[in-house]
Amino acid sequence: MAKLVSKVYGEALFEAAIEAGTVDSLMEEVDAVLAIFRANEEYIKLLNHPKIPVEEKVALLEEAFKGKASNQLVGLLTATVEKGRFAEIENILAYFESKVLEYKKIGIAHVTSASALTDQQKEEVQKRLLETTSYESIQTEYQVDASLIGGIVIQIGDRVVDGSIRTQLGNMAKELSKIQLVK
Repeated sequence: MAKLVSKVYGEALFEAAIEAGTVDSLMEEVDAVLAIFRANEEYIKLLNHPKIPVEEKVALLEEAFKGKASNQLVGLLTATVEKGRFAEIENILAYFESKVLEYKKIGIAHVTSASALTDQQKEEVQKRLLETTSYESIQTEYQVDASLIGGIVIQIGDRVVDGSIRTQLGNMAKELSKIQLVK
């Protein structure tokens, strides 16, 4: 259900941005609002508190954002409060961001390797990702996980390519356990 809520509201904001031609500016606003919300957890708790009247919550949002953010974004924030969906606001805004990145053909790749990659290796990964996907550019986040033993794991959206030694060894162990020795 939560995923559906974030999709419906996020999609509505995205469509409004496309119609108004404000995709880039709204993306910047959403980034800023998300940063504010993540830095102020108490504010989020206050806006989600069941004993505070909806009118007060709307007034708090308008006081904080009206005139500083677009009417589209302020409208979304107040609509989520009025409909009792503010608990999903971070997911809604994250969905909007993912729609904008998709629209601009920008992919986000999470690359995990057993050891830190050199700049040249990072360039090669970037180049290969651009060749094998439909994205025009890729934002890549790199992590190190020594438990992989060797190789890399790449995740883009819900797709995962696991070329780690750990996984290969695990697959070999499964195959070997299937073999029955005959005397």
